[in-house]
Amino acid sequence: MTLVDTAPVAAPARRRGTPPRRRAAGPAGWLFAGGYTVLLLAFGVFPTCYAFYLAFTNDRGQFTGINQFTKVARDYRFGPAFSHVLVYLVLWLVALVVLTVLAAVVLRSRVRPGLSALLRFLYYIPGALAGVASVLVWLFMLDPDVSPVSRLLDALGLHSFAAVLAPGNLPVIFVLIAFWTGAGGWMVVMYGALNNIPDEVLEAARMDGAGHWRTAWHIQIPMIRQWIAYMTILAFAGGTQLFVEPQLLQTASLGRVSPTWSPNQLAYVYAFQQGDFNGAAAISVFLLALGLLCAGLLVARTNMFTIEEK
Repeated sequence: MTLVDTAPVAAPARRRGTPPRRRAAGPAGWLFAGGYTVLLLAFGVFPTCYAFYLAFTNDRGQFTGINQFTKVARDYRFGPAFSHVLVYLVLWLVALVVLTVLAAVVLRSRVRPGLSALLRFLYYIPGALAGVASVLVWLFMLDPDVSPVSRLLDALGLHSFAAVLAPGNLPVIFVLIAFWTGAGGWMVVMYGALNNIPDEVLEAARMDGAGHWRTAWHIQIPMIRQWIAYMTILAFAGGTQLFVEPQLLQTASLGRVSPTWSPNQLAYVYAFQQGDFNGAAAISVFLLALGLLCAGLLVARTNMFTIEEK
């Protein structure tokens, strides 16, 4: 009787440099991708195309070239609105990038795991629970008559609600609101990115005599630069859309804050107070171009979509 070798036959080794086979997408994959695609088309692509159509036509649908853009650019409110949001963006992005990355590095390297998890949860709570209501919370915090930090406001020379809402203070106020609601989530993302760094790399740095801060500056932060760029792009895009915070402060302060403080507010005034949807669309296209330009620069400088070969 002949003995038959029943041992499993090893699969042939994949040739070096040959890309691995990819499985065909199953029904679940098509379902998830299809749902996202429908939403993207309905609330992203189609509104953008319609905004471009309005920006290059008049209220009768006639093509007018760049007339809508020149009209809104000559508006005396256009320059201040964009300068306000640019100052806000600089302060917001610097605070977000520096403080969230610093907090994530400290939580990852210098804090015990249990305490680190608790702190990350506490940082995340304001953005998860407050949302738009955070503006109302800050209205309470910024009024010296009822604020629990009224002594601090008095020490800063802010003795009244009107003094707090002085034009020069508004960018800082909006940065505080945005940081309180949005930074916690990004700290969690940065912490997760740091967790993806192999332990062997950090161990090699320690063996070479690098301390925690040198390891953070020369190894950890460079290795998560793509995540930092991703955070910056989304924070920049969200910052250009600033609307709720100045609008609510304008209402609560009985007109002390300009109703066209941000470009989105100016677009709102064009559309719903002046009935000029074409001018509002032109402002939205200006914001889109600004966001795409800055995102393109960040992607190019950080090689965000470059896949490193192992």
